[in-house]
Amino acid sequence: MSSMFCRVLSLLVVFLGGLKASRPAVNQELSTLFNELWRLDVNRLSPGLDYTISVQGRASFVSQGSHVVRDHASQPLFSNVNEIKLKNMTTTSWFMKLLDNYEHSTGVTERVTTEEQNEINLFLDAVLQTEVMKRAHTYLVSKGKSNSDLRMFKRQLNLIWFNLYRRQRNTGLDSSGFEHVFVGETKSGAEIIGFHNWIQFYLQEKNSHLDYKGYKARDHDLPDQDDHVLNLQFSWHGLVKPVGSAFIGTSPEFEMALFTVVFLMNTERSTTVLVNIDQCQMELVVIRHGRSLGTAYPKLLSSNSRHVRQHSH
Repeated sequence: MSSMFCRVLSLLVVFLGGLKASRPAVNQELSTLFNELWRLDVNRLSPGLDYTISVQGRASFVSQGSHVVRDHASQPLFSNVNEIKLKNMTTTSWFMKLLDNYEHSTGVTERVTTEEQNEINLFLDAVLQTEVMKRAHTYLVSKGKSNSDLRMFKRQLNLIWFNLYRRQRNTGLDSSGFEHVFVGETKSGAEIIGFHNWIQFYLQEKNSHLDYKGYKARDHDLPDQDDHVLNLQFSWHGLVKPVGSAFIGTSPEFEMALFTVVFLMNTERSTTVLVNIDQCQMELVVIRHGRSLGTAYPKLLSSNSRHVRQHSH
């Protein structure tokens, strides 16, 4: 079985941002850190062993806001996932409990119950006990971006990921970084925004709320069942996401650690960091919403170490 991190796509469509803009140099320091986090991610699931995906056909072009889309995947993306393993791992177990706590439509005020706040606390406690987040914390402390006190760091994570804010004007507090990135939202009943998590994708697909329409990739860079990043098209609650991107198989703490580091190491509203992780080169995109996270996602540029071979030539 392939041990590569990903092999998908070297060009994303305009929806995920223009790749023609001048690209920054590879951030070697963060690449080293993120490879370390990748190796520490013991809660990552293994393709073919813990889950099986079927990428099927290439999705067709769909303009943003369109509800009509041709289906190039007759079967679900996930043919099976070891749910027992997911439920037996503390972080993913608490993570899955959080997924049904949100109103998916922006403009609808979120109300956090005492029980839901308790679930957030237990999830953050579990994340902070992982080697992945411990290493990220150590790094952030060394850079003066986080307090060495775990309680203060937990408060910081809570502000970044779970602080409620207004995504639409003239509404109540209707969104958060966690909801946007991990759960997904719909905007004005016309489009899907956010939704960059594979566990949520699997659960929504299993419950027939989501229909996978096919992968997005160029001819010479086709995805397969071992890939740990995918670019895909899907419909959800009657709306279509022309192309979305997500890690596949990774733990919630790995994704949170990566995006938290990028968020705290930069102060611009929109940040793009170019990194090499395992055999893959990608941009990690983070957009702020004040002191909280607006959105965050991986943007794959090259895979199967192609960027290494090209550089050597």
